[in-house]
Amino acid sequence: MTKLRFFLLVSLLQALPAFAAEDPSGSVSLAAAGQAAVRWKDKIIDFIMQRGPAVAGAVLVLVAGWIAASAVSRLLNRQLQKRQLEPPIRMLISRVVFLLVLVMSLIVALDTAGFKMTTLIAGISVAGVGIGFAMQGVLGNLVAGLVIIFTKPYRVGEFIDIIGEYGQVDSIELFTTILSHPDRSRIIIPNRKIVGEVLHNYGTIRQCDMTVGVAYDSNLPETLTIIRDVLRDNPRVLKEMAPGLGITALGDSSINIAVKPWVNVTDFGPTQAEVYQAIVEKFRARNIEIPFPHREIRLLDGEGTKKVSAA
Repeated sequence: MTKLRFFLLVSLLQALPAFAAEDPSGSVSLAAAGQAAVRWKDKIIDFIMQRGPAVAGAVLVLVAGWIAASAVSRLLNRQLQKRQLEPPIRMLISRVVFLLVLVMSLIVALDTAGFKMTTLIAGISVAGVGIGFAMQGVLGNLVAGLVIIFTKPYRVGEFIDIIGEYGQVDSIELFTTILSHPDRSRIIIPNRKIVGEVLHNYGTIRQCDMTVGVAYDSNLPETLTIIRDVLRDNPRVLKEMAPGLGITALGDSSINIAVKPWVNVTDFGPTQAEVYQAIVEKFRARNIEIPFPHREIRLLDGEGTKKVSAA
């Protein structure tokens, strides 16, 4: 049906000059329009004859590029799944790769169709340099985000300390890393501030650093046994890892005992409060003194020495 319409249009355009010649009283503009139509018809036919194969090849290149982009995107998505990346990041990377392959296919298709791509590519390159300078901070964060994603110096759920900030990793995005604090606040760090810095990664567990002071006349074996019992009875303390426990210093007024149990990151704050409270209650029940600092002041006068003790 389409071919029939095309031939009817061509025949009509060819007949217009003949009609104009047979009718001397006809409008001159009608004849001119017919001649213009014939010229356009000739140009269209010439273009189809000369550029038809190139246009067909360009269409084939676009179709092949679409198929290749889809295949590469699916393959990359499967590989990223094996690396246990978060779904949003995995989807974003797959789409970026899909668009890159599709743009390359479009450039090849335009070149196949006969367009001069050299000038266009040069213009795009110059524009790209300008855009790169204008967005170097954003691009730096993007590149750093990709480095973090593939090298995995930390994962979501781990506790890290970097550039003076610390917290549990809440999410890893292409441009930023978000840390969460126990007080429900969040810290958003640009990824370019992280790459290249010294990173302290605690993982998903932390060791509490607690200190308990007892009097010098305390029964140390009994004291250590009570602390061990407190750690054993606390459900937040990890039992598969032995806690650190022992005398760490001989202070001015007390013997300082280090208590270092292992806990999950989310239990770090509550565990310390619970262990301290349990130790105080146990010590009071067993008459183990937790001393406070004492100071002795001596006042000298002409009549002699007067001694005054003050806490």
